[in-house]
Amino acid sequence: MNTRTKEAIRYLGYGSRAVDDKTLALVLESFDELDRVAEKRIIYRIFPLTAPETDWLRIDNLKIHSRNLSRNLRGCEKAVLLGATLGIQTDRLLKRYSYTDMARAVVLQACAAAVLEENLDRWQTALKEQMKEEGYYLRPRFSPGYGDFSIEHQGEILRMLDSAKRIGLSMTGGNMLAPTKSVTAVIGMGRNDVPCPAGGCECCGKDDCLYRRG
Repeated sequence: MNTRTKEAIRYLGYGSRAVDDKTLALVLESFDELDRVAEKRIIYRIFPLTAPETDWLRIDNLKIHSRNLSRNLRGCEKAVLLGATLGIQTDRLLKRYSYTDMARAVVLQACAAAVLEENLDRWQTALKEQMKEEGYYLRPRFSPGYGDFSIEHQGEILRMLDSAKRIGLSMTGGNMLAPTKSVTAVIGMGRNDVPCPAGGCECCGKDDCLYRRG
């Protein structure tokens, strides 16, 4: 079972339980459909970073109050702002099944999240090697809505990337991304290869969570 299949099953809330054959088959079929329709697109820009106070930082003209993000970016000189999406065709596929086959729609949601993360991981690995040649090391990506990094910053990030024009990624009035299977994030760039703070499941104390990794 490859990584993205394991992630999709985790998103479905199986936890430590073994997935049944019927669900596994549906997962694999969903990945096949997504591989045919998903428009995987990523854009990014690199900006200067300043962090004058413990809980405040500035990425170009974007001022952010977040202790969690400040900790993640400590010691960095620059920040990568990125936007990624699976495109409108993925949304249309999800919407169609939400009317005709809800079980498949739920599985598709989980698989789309896994595909998006897999694409970002591959892209970030390539960027890591590129930046290393320039003397920079990358921090883990950190998205609005995680910890105390307000989701309201998504609109500012999209404007700084000109994402609507470049990849069709925009935001609704409720701070939700459109297309829905999309993400924005910040990645720190520093000259020192320092140990990064644990994130996600590794730093969460909720041991009984159905979606816990590992």
